[in-house]
Amino acid sequence: MALQLGALRDALVEAGASESKARAAAEEVASYETRLSSIDGRLSVLTWMVGTNIVLTLGVLWRLLAHG
Repeated sequence: MALQLGALRDALVEAGASESKARAAAEEVASYETRLSSIDGRLSVLTWMVGTNIVLTLGVLWRLLAHG
């Protein structure tokens, strides 16, 4: 059984969807949530990389302009 969101599945069944359709929808939403979590992690790494690059670039520029 794939990962699924139980509360979503229960809500869909309560709203009138069949059990199989509710299960499939909950599994699909859970897979999107997993993908978004992965993207969020990558974005955090990229943010740190860009910040480090900016700091190092400013340090090099400071050295060049101050002692130029």
